[in-house]
Amino acid sequence: MPVASRVSPMKSTKLVVKVMAGANDPERCAQAFTVASTALASGAEVSLWLTGDAAWFAVPGKCEEFELPHSAKLGDLRDAILAAGKITLCTQCAVRRGINDGDQIPGIVIAGAASFVEEIMQPGVQALVY
Repeated sequence: MPVASRVSPMKSTKLVVKVMAGANDPERCAQAFTVASTALASGAEVSLWLTGDAAWFAVPGKCEEFELPHSAKLGDLRDAILAAGKITLCTQCAVRRGINDGDQIPGIVIAGAASFVEEIMQPGVQALVY
């Protein structure tokens, strides 16, 4: 059986991507945003969590500063995810970096570990951590 015929539509699937890597690990960071946006384009419900150094990408202008050759622009990926999915900034990660509620891009919510655990423990959810 060809691989394509074994792939089921992702309409009823939710993907939660937790990205901890920021500009300090650009390939891992870009991969997380790419996987999240690709899942959205495939019809999955997507939630992206910005944690660790990736917390900075909740702040206006930070994605636009990010560069990685042969990679989609991080700002474009973020905007696509925000338009059709959900982006959450980790509460503790924001506080550690002096990011206050209201400093983030409109539409990005701030929530903690309990919300993350609640989200990933639902039936039909796949979680990935980068």
